[in-house]
Amino acid sequence: MRRIVIEDNDEKILLEELNKRSDVKAERIKRMLALPDLTKKENSPVKIVNDKILNLPVWADFDVVEIPKIVSASDEFDSLNFPAGHPTRKETDTFFLDGDNYHLRTQMTIMWPYYFRDEEVLERLKKDGGVGSLSPGIVWRKDEIDRSHYPAFHQTDFLYVCRKDKRIITLKDLQDIQADAIKAIFGDIEFRFLVDSFPFTDPSTQAEINWNGNWIEITGAGLVHSNCLKNFGLDPEVYNGYAGTFGLDRLAMIKMEIPDIRILWSADERITSQFKDINSKFKEVSKFPATIRDISFIINKDVSLNNYYEIVRDHANNLIEEVKLLDEYENEEKFGKNKKSYTFRIVYCSSERTLTNEEINKIQTIIRTKTKKELGALLR
Repeated sequence: MRRIVIEDNDEKILLEELNKRSDVKAERIKRMLALPDLTKKENSPVKIVNDKILNLPVWADFDVVEIPKIVSASDEFDSLNFPAGHPTRKETDTFFLDGDNYHLRTQMTIMWPYYFRDEEVLERLKKDGGVGSLSPGIVWRKDEIDRSHYPAFHQTDFLYVCRKDKRIITLKDLQDIQADAIKAIFGDIEFRFLVDSFPFTDPSTQAEINWNGNWIEITGAGLVHSNCLKNFGLDPEVYNGYAGTFGLDRLAMIKMEIPDIRILWSADERITSQFKDINSKFKEVSKFPATIRDISFIINKDVSLNNYYEIVRDHANNLIEEVKLLDEYENEEKFGKNKKSYTFRIVYCSSERTLTNEEINKIQTIIRTKTKKELGALLR
């Protein structure tokens, strides 16, 4: 495997500007960028799963590509065929540095435009008739708060493009690769393929496994969309390819029986020492008690609830097990036009220690204050 590290001078400039700022958005992004990339952390379940995927024989001649963490909308959305109104283009879903252009990457598929701007890669494609790449790493998206969601997570993307006179790629070829990966991670397990849809592949498919009687999505993939090939200067009449993504956090949690995504980020040696190989299973260190606090407020209906989740994360970090929407209610006569009432239950629980009422009350007071200030909320 060749390793290709792609650096971007724009990213360096943007980081310098970001570090000069102290506004809420900048501080939030700085906290995201300070999180470690668990695909590179020893004894991390994420790295263990990623290494298993990278070692599949099918990738033997592929490049392993490292790309910038701050990317442009042109690269991530336009070149990858995302429609204009796609939710990922909005600040409610994506960590934009400023405006609607530069942002924290939301998927490792962003590797594609960087890869095909590499002159040496293009030369090999022309000479050998095909090139392949893998790109593991951390990505960021704004999301709800519960045991299976975190604003940062990890993916490994794969991409192969070749001339059609060398090989005509079919969906069956791709599904065979997905099947090999499933077997390598989960062994002899029942799985199936369903039709899926992605902007950058057509047709697209997802693979699901039967885990304890429940069908769980493991990987999404498809044949490289002709529009993407055109965007990279490759004629779709001449070239074809396949591509896909593995969600490493989900794979690790399923395989190693990890009940809470925050465990992946733990630095507690009692936890980290448990993970040695792909067959490691998590054992509860100690179940610390949960503490519950409810909060109700009225805000404009067009305010995204992801904005509220980000406020909670800002001030409670990994002490939150879940933020659950208990009730939502509209009453124009009572609240005013375009207003809505929400009631949330915040469950505080650490996987490492018992939380005190004093510290939880302090955090809850800050969350209430910031909710009022940043969302223009009327607290109830």
